[in-house]
Amino acid sequence: MILPKKSLTANSAGVVYFQQEKTMSERILIIEDDPAILKLLQRGLAYEGYLVDTATDGRSGLLMARDNHPDLVVLDWMLPGMDGLEVCHRLRTGGEVPIVMLTAKDTIQDRVQGLDAGADDYLVKPFNLDELLARIRALLRRTQVKRIPILEFLDLKLDTGSRQASRVDRMISLTAKEYELLDLFMRHPRQVLTREVIFDRVWGYDFGGESNVLEVYIRYLRQKLEAGDELRLIHTVRGVGYVMRETP
Repeated sequence: MILPKKSLTANSAGVVYFQQEKTMSERILIIEDDPAILKLLQRGLAYEGYLVDTATDGRSGLLMARDNHPDLVVLDWMLPGMDGLEVCHRLRTGGEVPIVMLTAKDTIQDRVQGLDAGADDYLVKPFNLDELLARIRALLRRTQVKRIPILEFLDLKLDTGSRQASRVDRMISLTAKEYELLDLFMRHPRQVLTREVIFDRVWGYDFGGESNVLEVYIRYLRQKLEAGDELRLIHTVRGVGYVMRETP
């Protein structure tokens, strides 16, 4: 479980950016009593750009979930006092927050018990951090679609159910990748997204610095969004990436 390398980069003006840091704002609650695992998870998730809350026992975890309304919970099964199964059951009866359960219990019966308690996913210790992050992203994508069926930014709308975009009364047809790219920008308006973050979220891996596939798709998307001479919404941040906002 090694954190990614190359966390810093600088543009031609000498401004330093965290290029692999994801400037997202989803809040994740970790309920874990092992200090080493808790520290690893906290650092790894914060590095990915998530807001992170932590608790070391079930009762304090439930209180934190009630007060901070996390978008996802990473929950250990073997907790002091109230165990993870009971915490999971109470979280589930109180709402629909996604829950990833971590445990050393690896039998089929254990997995069934954890999922039946309300967990959305189940990962056996020792686990790979990259796999956990991928599962978290997948769960957040599903819940975001449920939570926000129609995304809006100024006069642009994106229906995540029909995958159809529109500006004022003009309908905009999108390819699969154009839709995913626009969906990412509209879920994070006014946030500068690095090329690396976009590649990770839309394509699932890093194409490397030599590929111009992102520029090509940005051009396609701009042409469709501005076909009626509307205001440009996706702007280039030179040396860094792209941002959706009102002005360059």
